[in-house]
Amino acid sequence: MRIRKKKWAEPELNACDFYVAEPEAYKNRWKSFFKNDNPIMLEVGCGKGSFVGQMALLNPEINFIAVDIKLDMLGVGRRNIVKLFADRNSEVKNIALVRYNVEMLDKIIGADDAVQRIYINFCNPWPREKHKKRRLTHPRKLKLYKNLLEYGKEIHFKTDDDELFSESLDYFKSEGFEIVKLTYDLHNSDIDPETTPETEHEKMFSSEGIKIKYCIVKNKERD
Repeated sequence: MRIRKKKWAEPELNACDFYVAEPEAYKNRWKSFFKNDNPIMLEVGCGKGSFVGQMALLNPEINFIAVDIKLDMLGVGRRNIVKLFADRNSEVKNIALVRYNVEMLDKIIGADDAVQRIYINFCNPWPREKHKKRRLTHPRKLKLYKNLLEYGKEIHFKTDDDELFSESLDYFKSEGFEIVKLTYDLHNSDIDPETTPETEHEKMFSSEGIKIKYCIVKNKERD
């Protein structure tokens, strides 16, 4: 997603208690950042932060690491998260916002962090063949995620893009993930909406009549 430069983003993030400027320091010790032993879940490509903000409010007993490579996007995300929590008269304690390249997640998250779940929501579909390796669901990313996820834990994936979804299902299978839930029309399924709150993209696509595709896959093996 393109986003205009936000001059205020970096100073606001640097003053933010839940923004982590040097995430490498927390590899294998994220529980020390959150100051508790609660389970840790990860959102890659967190965008404007509405999903992780809603999930953190709904699940105060879970810690969330939200990663995006774009500083300006994270700045918007910080504002959205702060507003969501303020509207509930609550304080942000279970979110860590991180600017980082997903290709190098293993530099900031280790096996000892015991990630319980990974969320991928409306990532760039990269439709051109030569760009598909950039997808957040591409096999080389899945190999990376498998080393972060505990055995038997899940990836939750949502998209509006038919081709990306179909090819991602093949990626998951090729990397040894088991598909445990699948729908091509999320909003007309029996899936509890509180388990996967709407993102900004989701609301936009749904208003245009585009069906939301969703799956849950389980990490069955390790390399």
